Amino acid sequence: MAYTDIPVEIKFGIKKTDKEILKKWYHLMALGRALDNRAPNYLKQAIGWSYHAPYAGHDGIQLAIGQVFDKKTDHLYPYYRDLLTTLSAGLTAEEIIYNGISKDTDVAGGGRHMSNHFAKPEFNIHNVSSCTGNHTLHATGTGRAFNRYKQNGVVISSQGESSTSEGYVFEAINGASNEKLPVVFVFQDNGYGISVPKKDQTANRKAANNYSGLKNLRIIHCNGKDVFDSMNAMSEAKAWAIENQMPVIVHANCVRLHSHSNSDKHELYRDDNELQYTREYDPLAKFQRLLTRYNRLSEEEIAEIDEEVKAEVKAAHKKGLAAPDPSPDSIFDFVIAEPYVSEKYPDGTHQLEGEKKKLIEGINDTLKAEFRHNPDTYIWGQDIANKEKGGIFNVSKGMQQEFGVGRVFNAPIAEDFIMGTANGMSRFSDKIRLVVEGAEFADYFWPAMEQFVETTHDYWRSKGQFSPNITVRLASGGYIGGGLYHSQNIEAALTSLPGCRIVYPSFADDAAGLLRTSMRSRGLTVFMEPKALYQAPIAATPVPDDFEVPFGKARTRREGKDLSVFTYGNTTHMCLEAANKLAKEKNFDIEVIDLRSLLPLDEEAILSSVKKTGKALIVHEDKVFAGFGGEVASTINEKAFEYLDGPVRRIGSTFTPVGFNRILEKAILPNAEKIEKAMIDLIAY
Repeated sequence: MAYTDIPVEIKFGIKKTDKEILKKWYHLMALGRALDNRAPNYLKQAIGWSYHAPYAGHDGIQLAIGQVFDKKTDHLYPYYRDLLTTLSAGLTAEEIIYNGISKDTDVAGGGRHMSNHFAKPEFNIHNVSSCTGNHTLHATGTGRAFNRYKQNGVVISSQGESSTSEGYVFEAINGASNEKLPVVFVFQDNGYGISVPKKDQTANRKAANNYSGLKNLRIIHCNGKDVFDSMNAMSEAKAWAIENQMPVIVHANCVRLHSHSNSDKHELYRDDNELQYTREYDPLAKFQRLLTRYNRLSEEEIAEIDEEVKAEVKAAHKKGLAAPDPSPDSIFDFVIAEPYVSEKYPDGTHQLEGEKKKLIEGINDTLKAEFRHNPDTYIWGQDIANKEKGGIFNVSKGMQQEFGVGRVFNAPIAEDFIMGTANGMSRFSDKIRLVVEGAEFADYFWPAMEQFVETTHDYWRSKGQFSPNITVRLASGGYIGGGLYHSQNIEAALTSLPGCRIVYPSFADDAAGLLRTSMRSRGLTVFMEPKALYQAPIAATPVPDDFEVPFGKARTRREGKDLSVFTYGNTTHMCLEAANKLAKEKNFDIEVIDLRSLLPLDEEAILSSVKKTGKALIVHEDKVFAGFGGEVASTINEKAFEYLDGPVRRIGSTFTPVGFNRILEKAILPNAEKIEKAMIDLIAY
């Protein structure tokens, strides 16, 4: 008998339920509680489980989530308290312990993520972050994939009620309702966010009611302490979401029997009366009473199951202790997925023949070519698909007309929604390739940073089981009179994060080639576009239709022997202008290296050039202080110091924001005149 066969009236007609199902449910609940109670002992014995958030009091709803979940058709995003949920969904006792004590055999990620973060990607039970509630965006993204690929199932996202105070939770549910996606959002309401009572979180006593104004959304309330009410609610929610292809919130009223986690002491903020109340409403004890009261299981049968559970936990414990620990040598495994490798253009160069294209044309043509090449490619962002308009700069112009609204569509003004749903949609299938315009201007990307950081470590955290195959396009830099939020540079912050690639082209051909490689690669790539060069004739070049540029491969723009200049983006053209001028006026022979790939960085090209010239100047548009050039300078000092005939110099912006007035912008940003002076000074050193 499956959950779909259980009548809605089961709470009042328990005798109609198959006995074997009740035995299975009780076994799962007793096993979960035994593991939940045992977890603190591992910490006391210094074995592990250093983070444990007990689920006791959430038993009914967690059992129901797992029983309703079908690993063949559904996807599940549990949160850190969902021990019984994942056990009910198919994890074994030993898999729970492997995770708890951070063993290499942990199916969630081999001990790379915090304990109590249960997952099994093989079963579509996803590895999620510690940032509470952020996986709701991923669930919505996966729901979008369900919609596009006509998947007959649901996405289930589970969380505590306090995490619904996060802005991205609203964005996820709003997006799911707007796009009509089959996602079931479960709120497990135990009344507290660590020590903060829900009255300090929301004016509504039930957090789900905060969403009652959203169209296309159903809200179901249930008693999360009660197995049958929870089972009915989850069964109804899943059936309704599938039938109507719309989202559902299931608000489950629970109690928290213990402290929030092992680092919390709930006696400091809960009085004895409240604690006694929670103990009286223990869902496991209530379920036992129901089973015996209605003569479904005898006390002897319950005792027999309890003994089976003890033996199961003992055996799982033994396996857990014997399991291997992660190897320290493995830390560099799965930092980022292997990129696409070009066979025709291994060094990312070509014969400069043919009609020149502007940088914006190179990007637009490549986007369209790759969408034709791979039908599982999608793009979205704010303002990118509206009649004849294709973004604020028209980079995606004409794409929706050719590829349709299912593949090219607008997103709300919510950068973390754009980024988070890309993460989730990518989880549906490894064949999917996503391009998102992360923000209309790179300066506006900051609201997406939590989701971006999350995405950078997904591949490593899951031990290679999930690769976010996403290209994030960002219109970057100044020289447009844009001022704050329209002319800043953010690559220094992004390159500090392992797990992503950062590319920054200066010419149309490199823009096309790097974009093609990004879109064909597995893993996360940030594609930074110098917007001042979109229409600039100096950035126009011939672009082969199939051009590809490998990551981590710099390009020599000008050969020289007196000085090495390392640059990228807008300042590449200024460096070339200054170098050519000094060649004519002073007979200086200056080498200009266009890095074009910041992460990974072409150390070989940098060191080879420095060894040849003996002097190095690093030029970028971003601030000198804490700018990316510091990494290049450090690399040169550490690995080519004996070849230097002068100090490594850097040219960039002043340590100020970029002003709006053109006079201020000119004083702040580097230009050919400033670069020329630095070249002369360094050669003369």
